[in-house]
Amino acid sequence: MFAKIAWLALAYLAGSFPFGLFIAQAARGIDPRTAGSRNIGATNVSRLCGTKLGVLTLVLDALKGLLPVAVAWQMSCGGFYPGLVALAAVAGHMFPVFLHYKGGKGVATTIGAFLALSVPATLVSVGLCIAAIAISGFVSLGSLLLAVSLPFTVWWFGPGSVVPVTFAVSGLVVWKHRENIERLRQGTEKPWKKKKED
Repeated sequence: MFAKIAWLALAYLAGSFPFGLFIAQAARGIDPRTAGSRNIGATNVSRLCGTKLGVLTLVLDALKGLLPVAVAWQMSCGGFYPGLVALAAVAGHMFPVFLHYKGGKGVATTIGAFLALSVPATLVSVGLCIAAIAISGFVSLGSLLLAVSLPFTVWWFGPGSVVPVTFAVSGLVVWKHRENIERLRQGTEKPWKKKKED
């Protein structure tokens, strides 16, 4: 029991590590918390520092979720505990102790964590996310679709034991996007890339 509690704490600390901040500062001398969308996630890092560094941030943030949950599977034969570890890692990214609990929106870490929980469910939700971004041009819309669909794809593909935790993670991701939702509603959300003028 102590080992499981300790691993939950370590998963939160792993999630708290702000890769986007360190990458942007080391590579470009930019603090993503004060530029662009003022977010430490991959989308803002990509806009500020280039696609390659954005992808690197995405991969590292995903690993913050994937690795702790993969280890949790080895510590528990059931799916509920790995689900809690996924929630801890995502919460760490959103509310990092190292940044006074002001972090990112948790999408990449959610993807990584749920790849360790249910590959088919995650791939379907990621597919919906990518399709929404390709059609609309808005990363936030794709992220929201991923979050909203994930509880249902996990329910469909399993494991059923993590469905309640999945709803919790989904709710957090949607809540973190509340400003994006308002901008989408008002028509002021910035697209991923500006369209070329005629």
